[in-house]
Amino acid sequence: MTANWAAFATAEPDLAGTVEKRFGAYTHHILATLRKDGSPRTSGLEVRFLNGELWLGMMPDSLKALDLRRDPRFALQANPGEGTGMGGGDVRISGRAIEVDDVETKAGYVEEVEPPEQLHLFRTELTEVVRTYIEDDTYLVVQVWTPGAPLRTIKRT
Repeated sequence: MTANWAAFATAEPDLAGTVEKRFGAYTHHILATLRKDGSPRTSGLEVRFLNGELWLGMMPDSLKALDLRRDPRFALQANPGEGTGMGGGDVRISGRAIEVDDVETKAGYVEEVEPPEQLHLFRTELTEVVRTYIEDDTYLVVQVWTPGAPLRTIKRT
């Protein structure tokens, strides 16, 4: 089961707001894709939350774009920033990236984002959103959302 960003934000608005804020704090984040042989590849990436979707834009024929064309599964981690503070916690999103070839949709994205060149554009279908943070200097808290299930919160000391 998958959901787009709007469905996630409707189901869990507080967590979605925290996730967007974490991704908005820095420009570059880490994307994991799968190579031809199944091994992981990590790459830097900029992301956008627009019109109820989480978008991944990539340079033409980049290895990460070719990976996603072959196997759409991905994991995305927000840039933790400097030091160990990680305000808002550690945030990760998993799902599938679906390439957008629709000229009108792509043109709308390009008009809004103004990328420096042609691009591969992918919209995402989420399979999991995870936030990990420290509460009261005592608990490690892990929030896990998957489509169709209630938010799970796990606290550890």
